[in-house]
Amino acid sequence: MTGRQKILKAVYPLLMKITNVFGAKNKALENTEKSTSVTSIYDLPLLLNNGQHVPMNSFKGKKILLVNTASDCGYTGQYSELQSLYNEFNKDLVVIGFPANDFKEQEKGNDEEIASFCKINYGVTFPLAAKSTVVKGSHQNAIFNWLSNKEKNGWNDQQPSWNFSKYLVDEKGTLTNYFDPSVSPLSEEVVNSIKR
Repeated sequence: MTGRQKILKAVYPLLMKITNVFGAKNKALENTEKSTSVTSIYDLPLLLNNGQHVPMNSFKGKKILLVNTASDCGYTGQYSELQSLYNEFNKDLVVIGFPANDFKEQEKGNDEEIASFCKINYGVTFPLAAKSTVVKGSHQNAIFNWLSNKEKNGWNDQQPSWNFSKYLVDEKGTLTNYFDPSVSPLSEEVVNSIKR
């Protein structure tokens, strides 16, 4: 862990308090109309950071929390919270991290370095996708293209606003929620959405 990463890890609780007080990056969206997807997330490819291809349909019957992540971000401390969530709900939930370097060069490592960093510093055991682009554009990861395109998911056009944006998909493959980075993975909003 670099000196910068140690500082970011130490100030993470303060960052969360400040952003919540000022209402920064704390948007939460819900699929209140119960809109179903036009195309299925289960048909999309998932390439893990170890080079393994995993079919998304292997997660049918579980909720899926998909999160764009970065190792040099003020929100990187959420890796611990995501791991806690994964530990608590792992019979009903899979968490998948998507390392990306889309916001101010905050994920410079390669897949092997990212995996090592997450395991050593945050005890991450949930799946990590191969490093990719999560914001809209010609190189956007297919899963994040689905998550942020209402023509595909049925209702949501919200792309990640920053690192650690969170999308929740239910057991049937319907996108149910979007949570901004300042919404903690252990917040009542996220936990209650998982329990529904």
